[in-house]
Parts: sequence; structure tokens; C-alpha cells
Amino acid sequence: MNNMILTVLTVFLLSACATSPTGRSQVMLMSPEQAISESRQAYVSTVSEVTREHQLITDPVWVNRISTITGRLVTEAIKMNPSSADWQWSVAIIDDPETLNAWCMAGGRMAIYSGIVTQLDLTDDEIAQIMGHEISHALANHTAEKMSRAILINTGLSVASSVTDRNGYVLSGTAVAAQLALQLPNSRTAETEADRIGVELAARAGYNPDAAATLWGKMAKAGGGQPEFLSTHPSPANRMERLQSLSNEMRALNPSLQKSSVYPVTMVTNLNQL
Repeated sequence: MNNMILTVLTVFLLSACATSPTGRSQVMLMSPEQAISESRQAYVSTVSEVTREHQLITDPVWVNRISTITGRLVTEAIKMNPSSADWQWSVAIIDDPETLNAWCMAGGRMAIYSGIVTQLDLTDDEIAQIMGHEISHALANHTAEKMSRAILINTGLSVASSVTDRNGYVLSGTAVAAQLALQLPNSRTAETEADRIGVELAARAGYNPDAAATLWGKMAKAGGGQPEFLSTHPSPANRMERLQSLSNEMRALNPSLQKSSVYPVTMVTNLNQL
């Protein structure tokens, strides 16, 4: 435990000073590079479980649609953050009609659940808003921030060396943090940042920024209680107004909504691609 605490303090001193794409100061206990490395193990564990449950969608219609939309967004993400060209950009489409969710881990590893598309009858523009929002979390190093919180929780529980993943492998403290980061909500500030960056990515990629407001309108009206995807996002009364204001601002970046080129994102259809 003393070694774990020493490691946390050392990383804190080395990486405490960081700035998000919107200019916000960030204090992190884990570097973005370490978050990317540890996120891979969490991603492999999650997708492996999905595959065992036969929930990994390989239907070409689904794959082509999501790869095209996400590929255009990634093209713009790399322009915004050139270092992300070295990320392992990938998407797993999870067959779960009841789940309204999507996420992107550090390093560009993503997932989208079928339920959010089918239940809300999403357009391509609205899917672009979802994936753009999630990609923005990775670009802004929000995963590293969440993992830092998880490290503190994990250290407090004294389980850094005794937690296993679903495959039975013992996870290190940082790997546990990567697993927990999938479950911990982002801060309200992080979600506001992802809103702004996501609408910009989508507009630059050629998708209608007005879809941000229609998407969140659909999410707010979704039945069966608060959707999982929405439950970890702030929903102030003025959010729709703020999104519409962002739409007007971002449309000026690409008035004709010219589509970006499609970056070759890896669509995960089997475990060999992990």
C-alpha cells in the first residue's frame, strides 16, 4: 500500500499540470499515456465478455453505417489533436436493445449499443453527435481524470492488488482504475466540455449541428425511466438552449456541411482485432 501511495504521489507531481482543449486546467494523478495503456486491458475484458454473450454485431449494414460516421469524426479529431493519429481507433457495436449508451475510452477505443440507435430512431446526424461527444471525452483526457478518481477510491479500499477482471486475471491498481472509469460518471464540467467539442467535431465532419439539440430532446423523452446514457450527463434546464447556441456557432465552421474523408477505424467483429 505504501508503494501504491508513493506511486500516486509521484505521478501526481509529474502530471498535475494539464490543460483541456477548452483551456481548463486539469489536475490528474495519471498521465494520458498511462490511461491509454491501461484502458486497453479494460476494453479487451469488456469486448471479450460481449463476444462470449454473442452480443457483438457484425451485420454489414450496421458496421458500414457506424464506421462511416465514426471515421469522419476521427478524421477531424486527429486534426484537432494530431497525437491521436497514433491511437488504436476502434468501435464495437453491442447488440443490446434495452441499453441506451455509448462510450469512448482513452486511446480511441469505443462502443455503441444498438438500443440507443433503434429505440430513439436516430439519424446519421444524431449518431454523429453521440460519437462526437464520446470521442471528445478521450480528446480532453477525461478518462485519465476519471481513472485518477478511481485510483483514489481503489487505494482507499485497499484492493489494488487483489481485484480480478471477468477473465479471472489479477489487475493492477491502474487496470482496476480503467475498469472503474467505465462506470464512474464524468464531472459536470467534463460533460459541458464534451458537448462543445463534440458539436464542433460533428460540424467539421459534415453533420448537422442542429442534431445535438434533437438528440438530447429524444434522450430526455425516452421512456422507462432515465436512460443509462443520460444518467451520467448533466441536464440543466438551459441545456437545449446552450446546444442550439453551439449549433449556430459551429455551423459557421462548415456552412455547406461538406463531409470529411473517412478514417479507417477498426470495426471490432472478432477478438483477433483486439
